[in-house]
Amino acid sequence: MSDQAEKLRERLKQTTPNQEAKTLAVVSGKGGVGKSNFSLNFSISLARKGHKVLLFDLDIGMGNIEILMGRSTHLSIADFLSGKSSLEEIIFQGPEGIEYISGGTGLSQLIKMDRNTVDYFTSSLGEVLKKYDYLIFDMGAGLNEETLSILLSVNEIFVITTTEPTSLMDAYATMKYIHMADSTLPFYLVVNRAGTVKEGNETLSRLEDVLKKFLGRSTIKLGMLPDDKSVHEAVKRQIPFVLFNERSQVSKGMAAILEKYMDKVNYNAEKRDNRSFTARLKQFLFER
Repeated sequence: MSDQAEKLRERLKQTTPNQEAKTLAVVSGKGGVGKSNFSLNFSISLARKGHKVLLFDLDIGMGNIEILMGRSTHLSIADFLSGKSSLEEIIFQGPEGIEYISGGTGLSQLIKMDRNTVDYFTSSLGEVLKKYDYLIFDMGAGLNEETLSILLSVNEIFVITTTEPTSLMDAYATMKYIHMADSTLPFYLVVNRAGTVKEGNETLSRLEDVLKKFLGRSTIKLGMLPDDKSVHEAVKRQIPFVLFNERSQVSKGMAAILEKYMDKVNYNAEKRDNRSFTARLKQFLFER
């Protein structure tokens, strides 16, 4: 599978211009909804389709991405920002050809760095991103002004929720917070741990109806991942669930989500700021 993905990547390089990666941020209103598990398995699913993916763990202090795939690193984004390592040195190899950056404890440094450091960070990141098709940020639970700079700079937002009322309320609050700052950012909705297909669809529709009623905007309902016992076993064994059991219901659900995403990949593209991610991020960091 890895050899096949590598051949697909080489083919894509021949037809894709040298530009920055598409940037996605995966958010949730609260912790414990499976956001990091989604980020990792979605990244692997993209890589298996021949895309070069960089997964950036910003769930600061938790190390969820590394735990889920049974890896560990000795460097993080904090080492780059402190000048101890180059950006390339903190990028590590993950399963199925994905690469990742550990969050460490560097977010406060990222937001509070001076103009010279901002220039260094954004220029370094801009060069690195030319090597990838997708940069996926696994954001920490909850949002604040510090993380908003990153969220307003990405191309798309993935919102992960469950069927629980508190999770739905938090997901809506998260989208409202982002929407008030930028109403053009596309939202992609995913329900995790759905008990049944009906329950998952009802949850997606309920959340979309609330967004239309109170924010006057539409979203893309990507689908749902079932409450599958194979996920719990995969987590215990520190193996991404799409690798642990490709025939499981949750792996099939992820495949369906990826297929729908690829069909909708240009949603709202004409309404978005066409500058690069690093240019937008640089502006937001300087404005703080």
